[in-house]
Amino acid sequence: LVGVIFYRLHENPEEEPHILLECDSGVLDAIQKHLKLYKIRRKVNIAPCLDLSLWAVLPGEQAGDIASSLAKRADQALILTPDPRTEVMGWRLVTKKGADLSEIIPGSHIGNIQDYHRHRYKEGIPEGIKDLPPGVALPLESNLTYMNGISFTKGCYIGQELTARTHHMGVIRKRLLPVHFSAPLPKDSIPEGAEILTESGKSAGKFRAGGDELGIALLRLANINEPLCLNIAGDKVKLTASIPQWWPKTASK
Repeated sequence: LVGVIFYRLHENPEEEPHILLECDSGVLDAIQKHLKLYKIRRKVNIAPCLDLSLWAVLPGEQAGDIASSLAKRADQALILTPDPRTEVMGWRLVTKKGADLSEIIPGSHIGNIQDYHRHRYKEGIPEGIKDLPPGVALPLESNLTYMNGISFTKGCYIGQELTARTHHMGVIRKRLLPVHFSAPLPKDSIPEGAEILTESGKSAGKFRAGGDELGIALLRLANINEPLCLNIAGDKVKLTASIPQWWPKTASK
């Protein structure tokens, strides 16, 4: 399950374990059906937590030591933990619906979902089935090794052999990268998987998702320093790609 994060709510082994699974809301029904297939005769209840709210806590430019300040207030939230993907995504916060966030995080500013996605696109963080289409997105090309998303010591899963072989060979020619467009993108008019071209008209990769002037795209690493463009309804919109600063320093290829 790409992009899924698990949380265990009770550490006492004598208590009944409760596990929260974070997923794309668009596949909620499909995931419930998938999990129930493997429940067999176990006494396990699988149901959406409609009484909970999920928040992303993103550090501002003048945030200071956000880790220590949030840790002091962890008991005021159901879950308050560093985002396991990367530090640039801040913290994940789970509360009861209607909770007063100003009490949990004094001085915080409540943004909207567009603010969150802009931050993701700027940092090149994929999330959900639009960024990571099932059956299309490959774990290594999607940089999941950089985001604690793949284990090479346990398994097994569909595609494990290909993923492990590619990892150990060390040859990854395409990666999901943040891109910046020369003009804001028109809303809902970009076909899924729209092709990104070099100046000579050669295919350099595919657009995945974005908004305004930011987005993410699967690009051939050999072409990322060239002039690139996205063909939208006959108009060519120029774009530039970049390597995220949060990537491991050795991850130049």
